[in-house]
Amino acid sequence: MKKLNITIIGMGLIGGSIGLALKEADPDRFFITAVATRAATLELALERKAADRAIVDLTEGVADADIIFVCTPVLQIVPIVEKIAPFLKQGTIITDVGSTKGYIAEQINRILPPGVFYVSGHPMAGLEQSGMQAADSRLFINKWYILVPEVSTSAEAVNTVAELIALTGAKITTMKVEDHDRCAAVISHVPHVAAAAMVHLLDFSHDMEESLKLAGGGFRDTTRIASSNADMWSDICLTNPQAITDSLQNLRAILSQVIEDIEEGDRQALHTFFSIAKKRRDALINASL
Repeated sequence: MKKLNITIIGMGLIGGSIGLALKEADPDRFFITAVATRAATLELALERKAADRAIVDLTEGVADADIIFVCTPVLQIVPIVEKIAPFLKQGTIITDVGSTKGYIAEQINRILPPGVFYVSGHPMAGLEQSGMQAADSRLFINKWYILVPEVSTSAEAVNTVAELIALTGAKITTMKVEDHDRCAAVISHVPHVAAAAMVHLLDFSHDMEESLKLAGGGFRDTTRIASSNADMWSDICLTNPQAITDSLQNLRAILSQVIEDIEEGDRQALHTFFSIAKKRRDALINASL
């Protein structure tokens, strides 16, 4: 039985975890080629058995690929697809894992040659650590993996990718592109901006060194995701600007109301604010148990 040739471009946390998960699920079914710019990353991918072959050259890495996962920061995805497009065989499926979908899909669908298919995807999984060293075959288990058929170019290709993703243990769902980008802004993008802002708030401390020394679990937990990759999050902000800025405006309105309630000494309003937040947060945690 001929193995399915899979190329993973970008062997960071997500790309490395996809490779590990697929090889662990069915090592004899897939031949995985890892493509990355750093030799150390490729060596680690081979050492950890996330790939069978490791290549720096993009065009060589995709020459015989049946399915290509592009797992780079968002603003690198379209230039990569543009570069590899002339070298892809008929029937190849390209899928990305970018956190914003509208921008990527519009650009990719414009440049793909006939007979090459695109599937828009986004795994709702991650860690504050990055790189191949942080990759984990269990990263996607019971996490949502979103596919966007609306901007994908083949229903059959969507089903093929979905079958692969199911092997990682992820829960698969579909969304419309605008719904995805708005939802991702609220539950992922803006929380990352807010966590980073909380860290920058230390700049206003009278003694940053003392504040850092005293910072306990609450501050560390609240700002955990601020340790995420800066390249990735800069790209996300620039490729989902409307949804992110709309949500940030809403967050600013919420904080403005809290400021007003504190200044006016309105304990009931503050109690309601915290009480509603607690109920929603507790319900979220209970639903995941």
